[in-house]
Amino acid sequence: MENTMTASPSPISATILGSGTCVPSLERSSCAVLVRAGGCRLLFDCGPGTMHRLLKAGVTIFDLDYIFLSHFHPDHSAELVPLIFATKYPDSYRRKKPLTIVGGQGLQRLYDGLHAIYGPWLELPDGMLHFVELDTAQADRRRFDDFTVHSMPMVHNPESVAFRVSGGDGRSVVYSGDTDDNDNLVELAEKADILICECALPDDLKVTGHLTPSLAGRIAERARVRLLVLTHFYPECDQVDIRSQCRRTYKGPLVLAMDLLTVTPGSHDTPETDAGSGLAP
Repeated sequence: MENTMTASPSPISATILGSGTCVPSLERSSCAVLVRAGGCRLLFDCGPGTMHRLLKAGVTIFDLDYIFLSHFHPDHSAELVPLIFATKYPDSYRRKKPLTIVGGQGLQRLYDGLHAIYGPWLELPDGMLHFVELDTAQADRRRFDDFTVHSMPMVHNPESVAFRVSGGDGRSVVYSGDTDDNDNLVELAEKADILICECALPDDLKVTGHLTPSLAGRIAERARVRLLVLTHFYPECDQVDIRSQCRRTYKGPLVLAMDLLTVTPGSHDTPETDAGSGLAP
């Protein structure tokens, strides 16, 4: 069952399917977020374990309309092959609507390389699998069905992008993917209802290409987001007070992600409703 923090029904919501990393964990699956926007279900990243978490959230792979990849590291993309393969069982015609996969430059090359290995096991009927490559040199904007996606390049891999999903009512969810500190994320997340931001390691263990609690908090504070959700925790985060580190730079509503947590716009209106995964007291 989903762990929900919802004040009222909303056209847009985000469920953390995986709040972890490449490190195996019974509590934290690898990176994945399910966003519901209008009548569409969008999957952001699909690290190992994503399909099981989808089922826990009451969603099947046939319900997905779009998959957005922030970048191609295995902890964000490795479930793509099993997911497409599983779509063929018991036959390829169980999927009634096309699946569109969206990512940065090199997405088609990634699929072609996988297809060279797996061949027809990664093929769907004509018209049922589409690819969209976003600009990784500058901001991009695409309109899909009931929502709009803005993207901007991040500081991690050459293909890395962050996404801002906006519903028809203007409510928005931003997903950072993996990134180091940068102004693009501040711009993309400006006044967003929800910022789901990576926070890989504690402040004193900062590594290139990733954020820490205080850096993520500073981005959220500069962007004036309405709710900050920290995610993508390495095990070292279990040993420290992540929330307190973030509070050095960010005073707004804050949640520490856990798998199957659902947030919606307005689910935390004040910092005093601060809640999260139990990583910090």
